[in-house]
Amino acid sequence: MAYSKNILTALLAFGLSVSIVHGQQQPRVQDFDQSWKFFLGDAPAASQEKFNDLKWRSLNLPHDWSIEGSFSKDHPAGTGGGALPGGIGWYRKTFTVPAALKGKQVYIDFDGVYRNSEVWINGHLLGKRPNGYISFEYELTPYLKFGQNNVIAVRADNADQPNSRWYSGSGIYRNVWLVTTNKIAVGHWGTYVNTPVVSADKATVNIKVDVKNATGAGQTVTVKSRIVDAAGKTVSGSGSVGFKVSGKNAMADQQLTVTKPNLWSVDNPYLYKVVTEIEQNNKVLDTYTTPLGIRYFNFDAYKGFSLNGKPLKILGVCNHHDLGCLGAAFNVRAAERQLQILKAMGCNSIRTSHNPPAPELLDLCDKMGFIVMDEAFDMWKIAKTKQDYHLYWDEWHKRDLEDQLLRDRNHPSVMIWSIGNEIMEQYSQTDTSGRPIARELAAIVRGMDNRPITSALNEPQPYNNIIKSNALDLIGYNYHHQDFASFHERYPGKKFIATETTSALETRGQYDMPSDSIRRWPHKPEEQLKDGNPDNTVSAYDNVSTPWGSTHEETWKIMKKYDHLSGMYIWTGFDYLGEPTPYEWPSRSSYFGIIDLAGFPKDVYYMYQSEWTSKNVLHILPHWNWQPGKTVDVWAYYNNADEVELYLNGKSLGIKKKQGDDLHVMWRVKYEPGTIKAISRKNGKTVLTREVHTAGKPAKLQLIADRSQIKADGKDLSFVTVNVLDKNGNLVPDAAHKVSFKVNGAASIAGMDNGSQTSMESFKGTQHSVFNGVGLAVIQSRGKAGNVVLTASAAGLQPASITIKTK
Repeated sequence: MAYSKNILTALLAFGLSVSIVHGQQQPRVQDFDQSWKFFLGDAPAASQEKFNDLKWRSLNLPHDWSIEGSFSKDHPAGTGGGALPGGIGWYRKTFTVPAALKGKQVYIDFDGVYRNSEVWINGHLLGKRPNGYISFEYELTPYLKFGQNNVIAVRADNADQPNSRWYSGSGIYRNVWLVTTNKIAVGHWGTYVNTPVVSADKATVNIKVDVKNATGAGQTVTVKSRIVDAAGKTVSGSGSVGFKVSGKNAMADQQLTVTKPNLWSVDNPYLYKVVTEIEQNNKVLDTYTTPLGIRYFNFDAYKGFSLNGKPLKILGVCNHHDLGCLGAAFNVRAAERQLQILKAMGCNSIRTSHNPPAPELLDLCDKMGFIVMDEAFDMWKIAKTKQDYHLYWDEWHKRDLEDQLLRDRNHPSVMIWSIGNEIMEQYSQTDTSGRPIARELAAIVRGMDNRPITSALNEPQPYNNIIKSNALDLIGYNYHHQDFASFHERYPGKKFIATETTSALETRGQYDMPSDSIRRWPHKPEEQLKDGNPDNTVSAYDNVSTPWGSTHEETWKIMKKYDHLSGMYIWTGFDYLGEPTPYEWPSRSSYFGIIDLAGFPKDVYYMYQSEWTSKNVLHILPHWNWQPGKTVDVWAYYNNADEVELYLNGKSLGIKKKQGDDLHVMWRVKYEPGTIKAISRKNGKTVLTREVHTAGKPAKLQLIADRSQIKADGKDLSFVTVNVLDKNGNLVPDAAHKVSFKVNGAASIAGMDNGSQTSMESFKGTQHSVFNGVGLAVIQSRGKAGNVVLTASAAGLQPASITIKTK
């Protein structure tokens, strides 16, 4: 839909998006995730209606079967694909459509199936979509038996590997929806809302409505639209247009005005709604709701980016689509948690690397105030992996890009379209096929929307075919931070965006000294690392990067200096499954994240927080458990202060002040057990104090829930951190205990993790080790209200319990 499906409850509260069937309200969109059957393996006869699936596993969607598997270097996806299995899987669902709905139009919407999905209804093949990231809809009406049982069957084929450079997941990993309309209704993704003129005084809102007509005859209808604010109050006049729909569909154009609009921004993500009704003979046939954020923005070649007339540096991260221990299976709360952690760091933008995201992620970005670079493709006609999307490019790229644009273009958060990432066609000076492809893709985008277009280029030289195509509004640089300042010497008058930066590497809680020695791992881009750490860890001091990238500080020092550098997207916000650069097996997930796979910030998170936010920050590292006499480098990230003084067991080790473009201060300290304390001061007054204590022997567990109350809807989550503490409550920084979890109440463990890139433990089950003293258990409600008690225990430690309420 063009409207947000996960706000269905709110729409019903407004009396919107419903139809009346025999005196009863019928939701236009229904959650279709419950009560599916699943079989891992191929079962060709399962497409048929009468197939016996009684012995198949029962589950709810979204579902990713790969995340349930065991890690192995022998899986054909390789470590780049997360070292987890692919294969073929089947899903079936038996359902009824009330007889009272006969005469209605019924559709099924899939937000994403990875990959090569085929869908049948009652044995009739509806279609196939190779692209695992695209959303699609099929009409069920001709094949339905109203008032009787019907069977949907879905085959997902992720057997041909490798087909991705990162972990993809497998199956129906996004939401599924059942859509019911009258024969005359707004079409699929059938509205387009934009704001050609916006000021503080007035906003002009243009609305296009695709009216679908399945009656088989010409129909005269009236289309009415109005704009509703966040409180439900109509704030525009009602646009009304009457016209005849002669064929299967026709487009209605409307224009409305909002006076004194509340402008959408990253700090004030205010949302309106456009409510569209189709009437015939004074009867409402359909009501359709489209999100609306009123804002204006601009990219200037020399001044950079501005939002609503105010300069704003885009402070973004790239993220892949997996959700850590949940795999690719989308969950709104899990995505919201990631965005909340990023928002607290000061991040204001997301790049959907390297594919269309789940639609609910864009809903969240609209609501939470994130700018989005919405990316379409990781490859065009030339392959990156043997079985990837290049095999389907000729037949599907136009349809897939158009569907992405139709689905996503009403989101106010989306401000940049990316037509490709590090596309292979960019390089050759003899094969220039990338130029017409870039022009074709850009023409598709411009035919459907007017937001700027970029492509993420890792060789942004003047001979680059995509640059030479002149198809881009923004020249996208992947890396090459040393060339940022001189961009206009190469591209005078052009607009810059750093589509991908940094590629620094860290393992949370691991520290190698000396910390001021920068390492490039591996030494050359295609070289295997031979002198890394034996345990496949990487220092968290921000002193290690890939050879094509930089440390976090190296790129940010340049980015912050120049106005023409409109913004950056750091690789990556979160660690992700697969692509474990600089190592190979037994590493199976990435080291790139500012935040680890479990959602625990690495130390460099606080560098960004000190630079990207106005909140007071003082963060010291590392932990304080070392061998006596060892020389330890102590770093402090801080802001809003003139200086930091460090103490060891009450003795001052001196005051440090950032000089020039410094982003941290450092002391070289001879270790002795006890307490290090840092005090930041401004004008001689204390701003913040931080202490790190030497931990004693592990004594007890501690559980901390990110939310102690969740919805009893079968989907909501509570992320529970488990810490290993000494008897005085200090975190034990090298603890690796295996923790057993037990749940009492209407909930289950959806996943467990610890952030280690080398752990071979399953994300599923009831036992998982902590890593460097910290672990995670994700609790999911089961659809029943009450108290849920989670208990954690480990050998030799005092257990811990926590209560989570489901409502």
